[in-house]
Amino acid sequence: MTAPVLEQGATALSASGLRIGYGGKTVVDDISLTIDKREIVCLLGGSGCGKSTLLRGLAGLSPAQSGNVSFLGEPLLEPHPRAALVFQQPSLLPWLNVEGNVGFGLDFARQPAIARDARKQRVVEAIEAVGLAARAHAYPAQLSGGQAQRVALARALARQPELLFADEPFSALDAITRAEMQTLLVDLVHRWHTAVLLVTHDIDEAILVADRILLMAVQPGQPGKIVREWKVDLPRPRHEYAEGVAGLRLDIIKALREGA
Repeated sequence: MTAPVLEQGATALSASGLRIGYGGKTVVDDISLTIDKREIVCLLGGSGCGKSTLLRGLAGLSPAQSGNVSFLGEPLLEPHPRAALVFQQPSLLPWLNVEGNVGFGLDFARQPAIARDARKQRVVEAIEAVGLAARAHAYPAQLSGGQAQRVALARALARQPELLFADEPFSALDAITRAEMQTLLVDLVHRWHTAVLLVTHDIDEAILVADRILLMAVQPGQPGKIVREWKVDLPRPRHEYAEGVAGLRLDIIKALREGA
């Protein structure tokens, strides 16, 4: 698939003064951040700090109580066709095979019009990108958990997103498959020029994958906030730089224990 070549360093998404809540309760507050094109930003934090709520707000799935979000230089008030989402569960349609699931949604009204041949090419190349060309005609019941999540990632890539929102997409996978998916995500970002906001509670995943790490925390009775940021300058593959990884991990753990 020929993905759009984006200028690295330009801003894909920005938010300022963002407050999001439900039923009169504020869940996250005072959120300001940017995500550059071709950048992987990990939103790290413990359970209940508001990571998923923030992701949904940034993706236009949940309305903000105050503040604003800008995507590609324009206000974002609803999900954008040039952004895609991947969740913890693949949510594949059982009556469609891999090709059908990857192409699902490309014909929706809000998606840019695409010719039939171009649509087919997108689907084929997205499936090849995640290493499932040999399973293109398989159905979800015939796939392993890792393969199903690869299909979900391919479905997002087929939309040629400029920003991928990923909410703990690998947390249900075994350790070996999870490591493979982390490597695949980094590789796809670099080859397809896609920015990523990855929500995770796994410190090691954040360190191995991210260009920047944003730490969220919540105090009793208070909404979640971004409290620390780290720019990860370690070369890839990062498992070869054990000392640097260990040092950053200890710094993050210290910040978590001290409530940042």
